[in-house]
Amino acid sequence: MSSEISETNLLDLRGVLCPMNWVRTKLALEELPEGDTLDVILDDGEPMRNVPRSAKGEGHRILQVQE
Repeated sequence: MSSEISETNLLDLRGVLCPMNWVRTKLALEELPEGDTLDVILDDGEPMRNVPRSAKGEGHRILQVQE
């Protein structure tokens, strides 16, 4: 019987402009082991709209978006 342990990783991108915030998020996602979660802190506005949309478009699951 195997048990999977999910780990949460934090990426703080406050102050990082588009499209670099998506680029850095994408690189972090590529390095995560399958099943791990990435929490991303973004500035309000364009980053909050674009980064989750881009991640979803590449097949990642968005668990929560909060202000």
